[in-house]
Amino acid sequence: MSSVDVIVPCYRYGNFLKECVESVLAQPGPSVRVLIIDDASPDNTADVATELARNDSRVKFLRHSTNRGHIATYNEGIAWAASDYFLLLSADDYLLPGALNRAVTLMEQNPGVGFTFGNAVELDEQGTRKLTDAVSCPGGERILAGREFIASSGARNIVPTPTAVIRTELQKRVGGYRVELPHAADMEMWLRVAAHASVGFMRAPQAVYRRHSNNMSLSYIEHNWLPDLEQRRAALDCFFQACGHALPDSMRLRRKMLHLLAGDAVSRASAAFNDGELEVSERLSAFALHTCPKAIRSLPWTKLALKRRLGLRAWRLLQPIADGIRRTSHARSKRLPIEACPSRPVQAGTKTNEPGVMPR
Repeated sequence: MSSVDVIVPCYRYGNFLKECVESVLAQPGPSVRVLIIDDASPDNTADVATELARNDSRVKFLRHSTNRGHIATYNEGIAWAASDYFLLLSADDYLLPGALNRAVTLMEQNPGVGFTFGNAVELDEQGTRKLTDAVSCPGGERILAGREFIASSGARNIVPTPTAVIRTELQKRVGGYRVELPHAADMEMWLRVAAHASVGFMRAPQAVYRRHSNNMSLSYIEHNWLPDLEQRRAALDCFFQACGHALPDSMRLRRKMLHLLAGDAVSRASAAFNDGELEVSERLSAFALHTCPKAIRSLPWTKLALKRRLGLRAWRLLQPIADGIRRTSHARSKRLPIEACPSRPVQAGTKTNEPGVMPR
């Protein structure tokens, strides 16, 4: 029987921990072990974890006396793992029934697949659920060659982290999460693994990913998106420096991904201009040009430059007309044939256990 080790890092998520761990223990199919790592939480995490370990021998509990931070905690879990497969599952998320069995079955049938991921259900604080569509394609499963996955990712993370099950041997071989990427370490990890193996995708929802006011990713995007863009740029730089030699035509792939990142920055700059945040718009467009100088030749850049020439007041008078034209164009494009299986980005920043920093 195949086995899966699940690491549950927890900082101030004692209220979610029981549901998370029990969702793992209830999984049919492969045998499981759970290691809860409490990174010196000030809440009731230790009490909940102690009870879970007492009630089920498959659960182990480790508590830090001082906070070590989320990256160190993740890597501690990787060092502990010894089963066939490995999953990092934040304490505020939980698995859906059959998730581990689906992932393990796909990898048992496809030895060249290094990790699998699937769709996730996003759950907000109001109880609203929304299904992410990480890779939009018909059918239940799909195998992507490593370079295909990397190209499909573009300059974003398309993997909901609580759905990602990886071969433990491969995880140890490629190494742990990078401390210099507190927000984009997961994005860089999936790219790094894909440089060594194929990737399996399951259309079925695999996990529930909570969206709440303590998501760390909010601190990277709620003001001007620049910290998020900078972390994604750093992730791409780390990835190509470490794995570029293993990829055919890596320089062209890198240029393409940086071009996409720059395009995202131009779009954010345009939105900031619309909101009257002119300084933010300038900083975002400067980042775009630094990332890919050719962005200045793009149509979105031309539109942004035209808006700036018109000025904010004149643009706001014209914006309703432009929005109407855009909606009409979008409605027409929806009636055209769409290429199969485009990737969809997933905003899923690395979660954190650092004191004084909002988790995720």
